[in-house]
Amino acid sequence: MPIANSKTPNITSQLKNAALKLGFSAVGIARADVMREETELFKTWLERGYHGAMGYMERNLEKREDVRNILPGATSVIVVAYNYFTRHHENVLKDEGKIARYAWGDDYHEVIPPKLEELSNFLKELSPGTETKYYTDTGAILEKQWAVRAGIGWQGKNGNILNREIGSWFFLGVIITTAELEPDTPQPDMCGTCTACLKACPTGAIVEPRVVDATKCISYWTIEAKPDIEIPQDIAQNMSGWVFGCDICQEVCPWNRFEKLASEEKFYPRNGETTLSFKRIEEFVQEDFSARFKKSPLKRTKMAGLKRNVRALKSTNF
Repeated sequence: MPIANSKTPNITSQLKNAALKLGFSAVGIARADVMREETELFKTWLERGYHGAMGYMERNLEKREDVRNILPGATSVIVVAYNYFTRHHENVLKDEGKIARYAWGDDYHEVIPPKLEELSNFLKELSPGTETKYYTDTGAILEKQWAVRAGIGWQGKNGNILNREIGSWFFLGVIITTAELEPDTPQPDMCGTCTACLKACPTGAIVEPRVVDATKCISYWTIEAKPDIEIPQDIAQNMSGWVFGCDICQEVCPWNRFEKLASEEKFYPRNGETTLSFKRIEEFVQEDFSARFKKSPLKRTKMAGLKRNVRALKSTNF
């Protein structure tokens, strides 16, 4: 179906303004071209086994390479960033486990998709006949690579996307569309000679700039690994008190000195908690766990996984 030229009258700028009004911190657009080079790098990462047990990453490579295999006729990819940074106290007791900042509040899968849907509907009103598909870490999309192409930021040496104004504390959302929008210019890589994240990673998971071996990553073991799989001792000895996820490579990044507080209240710590006591986790029964972590990222690891993480921390007398 022919689509009205969305480059005029200022549909691109209207779309961006709408995204910002919805609460997104940044929005960029890229042409829906084939991601040949990026997909080859992704295949090499898979071949090295750096994805660990996340077998789903091996599927749908044709969609990762060409979004037109997701939405035929796609011409543009819209990428949005949603800031989740909130401050926290520095005092962590010896019998407490730290929670990654992204998981302090509600699950971003509960917050961002409705906004992506609203933005998609707005675009369809601006350009009748437009088709869209949207994702936030929910499909076979190379989100970080699209963020680079759309000018949201550059990929830092820790693998995260860095933005000069808000650092790296943000989620990504992607809308694939048949609307022809004005593309943005990618940002230059501003990491320079800095290697702070590589040096700070306690398990050596950042094996080279922009390449993370998930099988060495604290976040992988405390979130993605199945609850019945015990955390290897060499990882447990270097978990640095993290019971769910890990923020070390972001905390040491110089670009995060430009951090800005999130406007989304749902991302602020539930009950003011940024840590959980080992005793509380060990005493959880399923009913309590389900109530406490309803619509929370922590439900992903399940109660058994959270208790497994505590065992690993306690085994090292952390």
